[in-house]
Amino acid sequence: MSLLNPSIGLAWILLVVAGLLEPVWAGAMKASDGFTKLWPAVLTLASAWSSFVLLGLALKALPVGTAYAVWTGMGAVGTALLGIAMFNEPANAVRLGSITLIIAGIAGLKLAGGE
Repeated sequence: MSLLNPSIGLAWILLVVAGLLEPVWAGAMKASDGFTKLWPAVLTLASAWSSFVLLGLALKALPVGTAYAVWTGMGAVGTALLGIAMFNEPANAVRLGSITLIIAGIAGLKLAGGE
């Protein structure tokens, strides 16, 4: 077992870390003001690249449909929550309910198995 040949358990850890990096690059991209601010732009590129690499490694052991849905779902939920917390985006009932539905979908795909 190694990063280049991950077990199922390690692949899930890699996938979760990749998913956590999604809101990092999205928030940094917002903070970069159209890539006009150096350090937020650097953080955007580094975290996006890292997220893609970790997703690629996780896909060696996980089904693509489940892994990609979890990765994008974590990114969507994390970025929506980041927008609420850091960029004063609305936290109304419809928005929070939609976030809850995304989480339910991710959980459903995980419970459906396939790995």
